[in-house]
Amino acid sequence: MKALFIGGTGLISQACTALAAERGVDLYLLNRGKRDVSLPANITSIQADIRNPSQVKQALGEHTFDVVANFIAFNPTDIETDLSLFTGRCGQYLFISSASAYQRPVKNYWITESTPLENPYWKYSRDKIACEQRLMQAYRDDRFPVTIVRPSLTIGDGMLPHVLWYWSNPWTIAHRILQDKPLIVPGDGTSLWVITHNTDFAKGFVGLMGNASAIGEAFHITSDEVTNWDQIYHTLADALGKPAKLVHIASDWLIRFDPALEGSLLGDKSTSVAFDNSKIKSFVPDFRATISLRETAERCVKWFMLDPSRQKVDLVVDAKTDDAIMRYEGL
Repeated sequence: MKALFIGGTGLISQACTALAAERGVDLYLLNRGKRDVSLPANITSIQADIRNPSQVKQALGEHTFDVVANFIAFNPTDIETDLSLFTGRCGQYLFISSASAYQRPVKNYWITESTPLENPYWKYSRDKIACEQRLMQAYRDDRFPVTIVRPSLTIGDGMLPHVLWYWSNPWTIAHRILQDKPLIVPGDGTSLWVITHNTDFAKGFVGLMGNASAIGEAFHITSDEVTNWDQIYHTLADALGKPAKLVHIASDWLIRFDPALEGSLLGDKSTSVAFDNSKIKSFVPDFRATISLRETAERCVKWFMLDPSRQKVDLVVDAKTDDAIMRYEGL
């Protein structure tokens, strides 16, 4: 199988890259070459910017692919670029959408692929929905061979489980735990959530590659383990060998404090959800998510501990967390 990954070095995609290479896929990565990421030896790198279609056309030359997967398409303009570049040039196109595209507020916490796509709170999710709609139109009208994949919160090396503000420097949340500083948990901490290790996600994703029966279909790929945010933070603290001090703050209050949180809270992580993975299991029979939340937390903490240079603390975000707690407790 000959495949092209657009991106291929991000948190989710690097696990897919590693597994595809391990399974003998003739794999090409197209990206700008700006990430310092260790890649398998048996892949071919193509340096080009997918936002520059003429540059990509020149870089790809006469190549065609059994599979093209775009990990960095976020809006309909990106999709139009890919439709123009890869129509007639690939046997399957995998689009990485998001489980946050599913209906919010939820009417049923048990999410299946038939759950409506609707998210009034988060533009990111609405853009992913628009991408899906355009691709399915291309499938219906022109038989464009799309498969849609919807990850939920997926983490691996370089990330720690959390819900607020720490995406750029996730060690900040570990720093707070190690310094006996409190963490903010939206709501009362009992909202149900699912965290998936990126190597588990990769098993489902790579299993869909080249699967002709998956064309025209959509799948989410998540762990079956369901926990709540209190459990998630306590598990992370256990991996660090310290107790977690939690402050529960209503999502509405947090959004008034920082309006940018509306999408990631009301549009995603403050609502209780669990995912029915029976569809991906039926298309990829050997798919099982086997890495527990506890093992995920332990692996991620170990990765940071192996190299102190990875332990970057965002002092601005740290102070912002303190400010939010102080203001809330001062009410």
